[in-house]
Amino acid sequence: MKIILDHVTKIIKKATVIDGISAKWTSGKVYGLCGYNGCGKTMLMRLVAGLIRPTEGSVTIDGKELGKDMDFPESIGLMIENPAFLDNYTALENLKLIASLKKKATEQDCIDALNRVNLDSNDVRTFKKFSLGMKQRLGIAAAIFEKPDLILLDEPTNALDADGTELAAKIIREERNRGALIILACHEREFLENAADEVIKIEHGKFVEDEMKTENE
Repeated sequence: MKIILDHVTKIIKKATVIDGISAKWTSGKVYGLCGYNGCGKTMLMRLVAGLIRPTEGSVTIDGKELGKDMDFPESIGLMIENPAFLDNYTALENLKLIASLKKKATEQDCIDALNRVNLDSNDVRTFKKFSLGMKQRLGIAAAIFEKPDLILLDEPTNALDADGTELAAKIIREERNRGALIILACHEREFLENAADEVIKIEHGKFVEDEMKTENE
């Protein structure tokens, strides 16, 4: 997969929230977006996901432009802002319901994803009884269980303890090694340095720093 951002700008209520960003992102890499709250990280992820359209410029995925050639990326898993699921369904029931929409994942895929984030697929508790950390883990599971080519994770460490944060980084590396293109938005620079291949700093809707990391660093 190759994603090309070509001078992407987004203006909302006369405010420029994304300002002329250009980039080329490819499969098998993790791109980490860092910056203060409101700098444009989440808005950029929404643009890549096809949830909003740019005011100017284009987002192209494998030669197809979002909003013209397709509405959304063909193979995507995402967790943007707070994970939201059906309150009266268990973790497994929620994943099975999502799986029924695209029919790309089996029940075993759902179970495997829950195991990877250390949630019990046999837990009869419903989502509304989950702790914040459990809800976050389910959000990560929902983003990966269909083995998508593109994964977007917005603040994946929210509400996670140290073990959960380490596990999230491990899963991200595993998905990269599977060949996925992963974009992370996180305010924790240390986590991004650990999980991402490339860390990109955003200020006022612009890329202001682009630090390549290598396996030897």
